[in-house]
Amino acid sequence: MKLDSKIYVAGHRGLVGSAIIRVLEKNGYTNFVLRTHKELELTEQDAVRAFFARERPEYVFMAAAKVGGIGANSAYPAAFIYDNLSVQQNVIHQAWKTGVNRLLFLGSSCIYPRDCRQPMKEEYLLTGPLEITNRSYAVAKIAGIEMCRAYNEQYGTRYLSVMPTNLFGPGDNYDLENSHVLPALIRKMHEAKIQGARKAIVWGSGAPRREFLYSDDMAEACVYLMNLPDNKFTGLLNSSVRSVASPPPLINIGCGEDITIRELANMVRQLIGFTGDIGWDTTKPDGTPRKLLDVEKLFSLGWRPRISLTEGIQQAYRDFLRNSPKGN
Repeated sequence: MKLDSKIYVAGHRGLVGSAIIRVLEKNGYTNFVLRTHKELELTEQDAVRAFFARERPEYVFMAAAKVGGIGANSAYPAAFIYDNLSVQQNVIHQAWKTGVNRLLFLGSSCIYPRDCRQPMKEEYLLTGPLEITNRSYAVAKIAGIEMCRAYNEQYGTRYLSVMPTNLFGPGDNYDLENSHVLPALIRKMHEAKIQGARKAIVWGSGAPRREFLYSDDMAEACVYLMNLPDNKFTGLLNSSVRSVASPPPLINIGCGEDITIRELANMVRQLIGFTGDIGWDTTKPDGTPRKLLDVEKLFSLGWRPRISLTEGIQQAYRDFLRNSPKGN
């Protein structure tokens, strides 16, 4: 991408999209075309068609999605599959219609089978049943990956899917019912500290293992991939291989290390300064037993994360304090 290339970041106000904007700006990019959800409803086909026909971006970061933790996915499966399928098909199709140079589609590590071999390689996609608590969201994201593959094969587009691990950082969702585990732990431990509680209750058993990546590291990886030379970028698409077993245009983004939820909860408790105990509500679901991405493909291209889990949690907590209601 040239510094004056026209770049569209779909979902630029969310955790992922805002991090991509920060990294692009830091690297000197200035020509953004951005729309809020109120300004452009991505589930509406005609609106998306008119937007792409008018703006004609050269590069697209597809970060817009309906996301949430186990609670939200379990409560609203229809909304998760409908909204995400609608947004994806509208953006990807219009990107092709208007000649976008490259598109980066952001998915989620939940696309891999529930009992997937660890660490999860890109080729393990569709090799087993999905985790039931987020199946609707995962199926939608798998459809997006397949759509990128299909358009690359039929139309010669250059659309790459990236699968980030569990993300956290500035602008995260701290709602206790609908957020992901790490922001929920930050809020839960903070409120327990402020209230002088003796115990903070956390969902599940604490046994599952998860990998976490700070959002700005993820964004650095996305911009790095979008700027790969043509031969390396095209090589990731696998569009020249047409067979049932051909790998998808997919690359994992993570740090290559995981931690148990119990260990994570204790780390958050210590960093926030809550001195009480942690209780575990085992009536709540654990979700997938382990999700650790194999990041060998990404690391072999020369990218590495910079921000440790401890440093990232500290930065995320500062962001939480800046944006929490006064007095909390």
